[in-house]
Amino acid sequence: LGYDCELMVGQGLHSLLAEGFRVFHDFPADGFNIDHIAIGPTGVFAIETKGRAKSSKAENRNWEVRYDGRQLAFPGWTETRPITQAVDQARWLRTWLCQATGSETPVEPVLAVPGWYIKRTGPGGLRVYNGKNPGFLAKGTQVLSAEQIRAIAFQVERQCRTVATTAYQTDTAKK
Repeated sequence: LGYDCELMVGQGLHSLLAEGFRVFHDFPADGFNIDHIAIGPTGVFAIETKGRAKSSKAENRNWEVRYDGRQLAFPGWTETRPITQAVDQARWLRTWLCQATGSETPVEPVLAVPGWYIKRTGPGGLRVYNGKNPGFLAKGTQVLSAEQIRAIAFQVERQCRTVATTAYQTDTAKK
């Protein structure tokens, strides 16, 4: 479920490319990973995805999760850890980007909970959405120039794109 949800959110985030965003997945950090990073004119977003199963039978609004700014209230249980995790990861990324680029760059935490109807019932700084239509990230005031986006994306890409090719052997490996 977790992998499927991350994949769905990641695929949806690619719609932001048309808005001038760069999108990265599974960014390696200090003992954890950031599921998705979106970098665009409206800022840098660290997106945490949480897959939560729900009943196959729709009744009594059991498809709805309420977010009051402090906790997620699912039908039958509540959670705060995904909220603190998203905030902590955005804080970590902000610090890392400052060290990598030499510039102070705010990072906004975002939490995706695919498959659920999100009902906001109170104020809170964290954006929580159901993993569909991430276009809201592209709305708002432009805070990054194209040059800043390129510089930030360059540093993220250096850290994120680390898969070495193993399918080809060099001549020395054949000996």
